[in-house]
Amino acid sequence: MAPHSNNHSLEEVHESVSVNQAKSPWKKFLAFFGPAYMISVGYMDPGNWATDIEGGSRFGYSLLWVLLMSNIMALLLQGLSARLGIVARRDLAQASRETYPKPVNLFLWFLAEIAIAACDLAEVLGMAIGLKLLFDLPMLWGVGITMFDTFLLLFLMNKGIKKMEAFIIGLIAIIGLSFLAEMFFAKPDIGEVVTGLVPTMPSMEALYIAIGIIGATVMPHNLYLHSSLVQTRKFDRTFQGIKQAIKYNLVDSVIALNLAFFVNAAILILAASTFFTIGRHDVADIQDAHKLLEPMLGNWAAILFALALIAAGQSSTITGTLAGQIVMEGYLHLRIQPWVRRIVTRLIAILPAFLTIAYYGEESAGSLLVFSQVVLSLQLGFAIIPLIHFVSDKTRMKEFAIGPWTKAAAWAIALVIVGLNARLVYDELHGWITETDNPVLIWGVVVPVVAFTAGMLVYIAIEPFVLKSRAKNTPGLHLTPAVLHELPERHMYQNIAIALDFSKTDSQTLASALQLGGRGANYTLMHIVETVGAMVHGEQAQDFETNTDKEFLERYKQSLQEQGYKVSVQLSFGSPKKQIPKIINENGTFDILILGAHGHNFFKDLIFGTTVDAVRHKVKIPVLIIKD
Repeated sequence: MAPHSNNHSLEEVHESVSVNQAKSPWKKFLAFFGPAYMISVGYMDPGNWATDIEGGSRFGYSLLWVLLMSNIMALLLQGLSARLGIVARRDLAQASRETYPKPVNLFLWFLAEIAIAACDLAEVLGMAIGLKLLFDLPMLWGVGITMFDTFLLLFLMNKGIKKMEAFIIGLIAIIGLSFLAEMFFAKPDIGEVVTGLVPTMPSMEALYIAIGIIGATVMPHNLYLHSSLVQTRKFDRTFQGIKQAIKYNLVDSVIALNLAFFVNAAILILAASTFFTIGRHDVADIQDAHKLLEPMLGNWAAILFALALIAAGQSSTITGTLAGQIVMEGYLHLRIQPWVRRIVTRLIAILPAFLTIAYYGEESAGSLLVFSQVVLSLQLGFAIIPLIHFVSDKTRMKEFAIGPWTKAAAWAIALVIVGLNARLVYDELHGWITETDNPVLIWGVVVPVVAFTAGMLVYIAIEPFVLKSRAKNTPGLHLTPAVLHELPERHMYQNIAIALDFSKTDSQTLASALQLGGRGANYTLMHIVETVGAMVHGEQAQDFETNTDKEFLERYKQSLQEQGYKVSVQLSFGSPKKQIPKIINENGTFDILILGAHGHNFFKDLIFGTTVDAVRHKVKIPVLIIKD
């Protein structure tokens, strides 16, 4: 395991598909065609099946509107995710790493890994159930077999991203055709289906299933995955090229996610028309559904159901392990061998599945599937809120930042999801508190964990607003090119280092430097970026202040060069007390260092020390201190 030096997301397939060779619009669309289908399999995985079957058998068609609402949410959010990857060339994890402090990113990484493990858990269980239904293979054996399908991803990755996408699309076709046939056998009531699209909530139990449906549909790891997969396409980085890429990826998403909606709706309709209408409200898991399909609809229906389930589990596990790679490399900036990463990801999912089935029996698989989807829903806010911030940021997205209407819709979706999850957590906590025999455990462990998690959600929602406010209040460029022309000069030193902080002191600092060196000296303008992102990521930092500081330095340099001065710039990152002496001592050619000093803040100086004193004692050349 080592730091990941390349900043490309999924670097082995990054920009591996060139769209510039396609001349006609149709061929160009086909070149972009693919990433959304990789995403769509996560919207029709075994976890979706579990929530759809339970929702249909217990509440009939009444939760169809939840599927439709979830699909609309997914379309908007996946579109924002693709936009982030296309425009900023960052996946969601990388953008978070560049925005939030390291402890927050570690927390977000941990939650993302939980979400991926919960998703992979559903895929492991779905694959094992499918093998049991077709071949009567014990589920523990099926869970063990799923370990080996991780190597299929390595094989497909070596064949190229387009081959992998073609394999996934083939599996999606199997799922779609299977349920098309299932619908033909079931003959649902069309009037009841239409009525189910009208929003209603039959009971609190239905709310739990509805939240599971949302979690199973709008999946957190898909937001990370989509922002990375769109970067596999290589296109012109012009305004028109980026605009076209956004448009084609949006069309790709609409087609793929509506296909996923059809599959999910078909599962729920199948459960409602087959089980709910005859009073079988107890059909709560996939195995029960399979057993009852055969006597009610025939043997072919049961076989198609099992085949579609295996295809869903197999396709979803491929995208889940890719998401694991993106999250690890994006948040931690670490890269491990692909086969090790995929085995670890799969083990995280297999262990809880294996232990649950071994302890509670195979009948526990259905409840575990639904629970895994509720866990996914609880993670959603921690992926959606940063995503909305990033695509709204004009510094990052330039002219492709989302507009006010899209922003309002995105925040409304975030509020709905967070609000539903908050209600669920409150209801569960209230039930535990009133029913538990061990209140110390609830109040001493569970409640503090929930409070901490809620606090972190509030923090990630507010912090980017605070950063923007801080950036607006950051002192701007106080020294204009016109003033630079009027600065006097005198020749005394050959190589002069000048530490700037973009405050009003810069004018006096530069004036003193030019008096000592004149036009015959070499000037190095230095500035140290002190933001959290700069301290953590160094030269790879892309936050607002870093980009602004680079621009200011270049403007100083250009103004002085126009007057005939020999100027270079040095931008560094971290603590000025450490970085300024490091630059001076490593260079070894500077004759003098000139830096500004400000009025002291007693408490700040007491805690952090003063930059001037720290620098003065660490360099071996004269230091000229300019006071404001």
